[in-house]
Amino acid sequence: MQTDSRSSPIRVLAVDDHPLLREGIAALIGSQADMRLVGEAGSASEALKKFRATRPDVTLMDLQMPDGSGIDAIIAIRAECPGARIIVLTTYGGDALAGRALKAGAQAYLLKGCVRKELLETIRKVHGGLKQIQPEIASELVCHLGEHALSVREIEVLSLIATGKANKSIATILSISEETTKGHVRSILSKLGANDRTHAVVVALKRGMIGP
Repeated sequence: MQTDSRSSPIRVLAVDDHPLLREGIAALIGSQADMRLVGEAGSASEALKKFRATRPDVTLMDLQMPDGSGIDAIIAIRAECPGARIIVLTTYGGDALAGRALKAGAQAYLLKGCVRKELLETIRKVHGGLKQIQPEIASELVCHLGEHALSVREIEVLSLIATGKANKSIATILSISEETTKGHVRSILSKLGANDRTHAVVVALKRGMIGP
């Protein structure tokens, strides 16, 4: 005899390093008859362990955690369970970060400021096999389609610029010549349409290319 899937609550795992946010999510989900919070994880390293232990229908994943990236956790979970349904919950709306999360296998991208209004419906949609991206983030993604992405080395250089490092120091840290470093900086400015190094850092932070 076949079971009506609607009679089984949607099993949700929440991954976020902020206990207060997890408490809020637990209260929100606990108020719904068709959902149940089956587990919580407070770090990227704990995410895969809790996923294995609970096998949730939907996982809520923060992207920035002290011990690692939520994107790496998404990749690890999807490698073990290609059908895993994951919703990114983040404070960062940058198109580059959103693009990486979606490429890693997330089905939805939701800003934490919209959790109370949109989370429950997003969980239902993703559980039903749909994708969900907030209009402003989708607009940013479309806006930057076709642009040349920064290379891994350019992101390394830009991350060091963001910490205040000069070209000479960057060259030493990355074991490249100062001239090569200057070439990377020129390429970064061109790709980001930035006026100078500081402007490049501001643009990259806004778009989620480098961490805050």
